[in-house]
Amino acid sequence: MTILSYVLAFLVAIGVLVAVHEYGHFWMARRLGIRVLRFSIGFGKPLWSRRGADGTEYAVSAIPLGGYVKLLDEREGPIEPSQLAEAYNRKPVWARILVLLAGPFANFLFAVLAYWVLFVAGVPALKPVLGEVTADSPAAQAGLRAGDEIVAVGQRETGTREAAVLAVLDELMNGGSIELQLRDADGNVRGAALRVEADRRALTEPGALLPGLGFDFWYPVVPAVVGNIVPGSPAERAGLREGDAIVAVDGQAVSNFAGLVAQVQPKPGARLAFTIERQGTRLSIPVEVESQREGERLVGRIGVQPAPSGALPEEMRTRERHGPFGALVRATDKTWDMSVLTVRMLWNVATGDVSVKNLSGPINIAEYAGFSARQGILAFLSFLAIVSVSLFVLNLLPIPILDGGQIVYQLAELAKGSPLSERTQAVGQQIGILLLLVLMSFAFYNDLSRLFS
Repeated sequence: MTILSYVLAFLVAIGVLVAVHEYGHFWMARRLGIRVLRFSIGFGKPLWSRRGADGTEYAVSAIPLGGYVKLLDEREGPIEPSQLAEAYNRKPVWARILVLLAGPFANFLFAVLAYWVLFVAGVPALKPVLGEVTADSPAAQAGLRAGDEIVAVGQRETGTREAAVLAVLDELMNGGSIELQLRDADGNVRGAALRVEADRRALTEPGALLPGLGFDFWYPVVPAVVGNIVPGSPAERAGLREGDAIVAVDGQAVSNFAGLVAQVQPKPGARLAFTIERQGTRLSIPVEVESQREGERLVGRIGVQPAPSGALPEEMRTRERHGPFGALVRATDKTWDMSVLTVRMLWNVATGDVSVKNLSGPINIAEYAGFSARQGILAFLSFLAIVSVSLFVLNLLPIPILDGGQIVYQLAELAKGSPLSERTQAVGQQIGILLLLVLMSFAFYNDLSRLFS
């Protein structure tokens, strides 16, 4: 049922965002007097279709991983003389470029609308208050301390953990030190500079940024009490039960769940003696630690999750909320900032300065879609906004099979004074398909690596 819910959430997300994108092309084409022959959500054989009064065929097709708007075009077949003025290829270059731009910008406007709804409703978040700081790390050398709140990174204020992480990542890609403004528990504000001497690219791998810099955000102490047990896991085979309190591993005391993880993770394949308390009785239970791959290394897992430990205190919570006009300004800024960050990430992936492991394919996107959908409508809307920004940026890349590549063709025609030859366009399309296949191969590999690790 969980997999089914994730698949359904993914299909809904793709359907909505593709419909928005293709409607942008459709709307602009109609406004410029171009005849639209078909508006399809999905590729392949139509599962449902009907013809509107405007003569356009509206369809939902079998392969739900995209969509298209088919325009009247002489290059695809003979056209009645009375319809020549409505043909896409007969329109001036500026009109064709507007049609191509309208799809990506529809995704941009959708993201603005989604963020506007979120900021009007109020976006709950956690303050960027530091927890543990690792000794001899860049964070420790910069003087960061547990309890400090990150109030700014560079020139940007950071009221939430998400804002702080994105700002730190952005500054990391700039090179040089990462300038922070910190507020301690007494309200005193001071500056600090994170100097990164290690491999910056390694820090951009998923989940590596904060550990590599040597700090994490504050979370309440989670006791080492067994909550959920993964079916078929080493914990289940060893006879651990929900509610067991783990007090030691191989004779070393365990004070909280993080301490338990620290004892188990470095020992894949080991046989460890767990000392537990169960209903007032202390027992010793041997557990065979399972080996799992995490990135480039093997880590130990026993298949237990902590018991619920209560809510975060109110002083750690924040909520960003604005009036209708303020929310529109903030939503536009947020969408633009996310777009710029996406462009920078893609550029740095291409130059090798950011790990290619950040590329996600449909499996990972489906997982995020399902997870956000289960968190509620606002979380799902936030997910849609992020993916819509990605579609805005990706479709403007100068790859021939995408809108951006088609815009390059139009600009080349404008400079040349005549359309590019069919052979040149065909070669460009083949190169574009090859580039997309390479990109998708990396994304699928990352998905499968995460799935099987």
